[in-house]
Amino acid sequence: MASHYALFVDLENCGGKKSMLMDVIERVKIRGDILIGKVYGYTDSYSDLKEILLSNTFAVVPSLRFGRSQKNSLDIQLVIDALDVAYKNPLIDSFCIVSGDSDYVPLVGKLKSMGKFVLGISRSEAASGVFMNACSEFQFLESVSSGKQRVNDSAGEALTLSDVNELITTVLRESDSGEMLASEAKGVLLRLRPNFSEKSVGFSTFGKLLARLAQQFGSFSLINEQYNLIVSLNQTRGHTQEQIERGNYVRIFGRILAEYKEDGFDRVNPSILKSAVQAEYPDFTERQIGLRRFSDVLRALERERLLELETDDGGNMLVHIL
Repeated sequence: MASHYALFVDLENCGGKKSMLMDVIERVKIRGDILIGKVYGYTDSYSDLKEILLSNTFAVVPSLRFGRSQKNSLDIQLVIDALDVAYKNPLIDSFCIVSGDSDYVPLVGKLKSMGKFVLGISRSEAASGVFMNACSEFQFLESVSSGKQRVNDSAGEALTLSDVNELITTVLRESDSGEMLASEAKGVLLRLRPNFSEKSVGFSTFGKLLARLAQQFGSFSLINEQYNLIVSLNQTRGHTQEQIERGNYVRIFGRILAEYKEDGFDRVNPSILKSAVQAEYPDFTERQIGLRRFSDVLRALERERLLELETDDGGNMLVHIL
């Protein structure tokens, strides 16, 4: 049975980009239904979010600045709303909080004591270690957004075969085992894109559509097991056969940094950057480019003027993308 989520988004932490908010909503919808959604700190500068907020029936808490206490007042409002939902709406069994503020730790503790699952999502530069450890599960916003092929999300436009294949592949990657029943996959697909229909892409049944996608794209395979059709992700070693070496590492890191910048991330945690590189180049080690530690790689990239190394208030290193 799918979980029922309440999703609360701190727009300042999320960055307010439409693509980023779509990625967060998609990540939660893969896990279950979003019954309640609310964003905090809305202003006219976020007007491009109107369509996505309305189509997902989100409520907004505007930012009415007065004095220096605005951020704290929005934090308190989020806590009040979350507790109100937890006590009054028995359908909600899971919460997603898009913010890394340690002030939410008592809220997370209370929700967990009530038997609720709490998913935390935050930019790595703003994520408190205490908040990360308090959540039932925590994900960096950069990981939610990175390495994704943008799928058509325009209202009323039919999905293409490539769109459907990319969505199903994403769903399988996010599942615990990399496989699920075809009926479950269709249920998740409908949560992500309610306008989906196998008939709109020329197939009479969902099973026939899956067979065509498996044959054409090869991202997943189909298994018939005791009258059940199972969709199983095909394991790949990465997106490219190219290896990182001294002659190309600056170009490769530059491209990955540029993708983060394009997605709205000015600063990322070094571990996030290394994970993104290893997701695309699984065999990467620092010794391939003649260096011993990843910090040495970062300093070399700093000399190339691709980034600047900074430290946050807690003394942790951050990568500032130039």
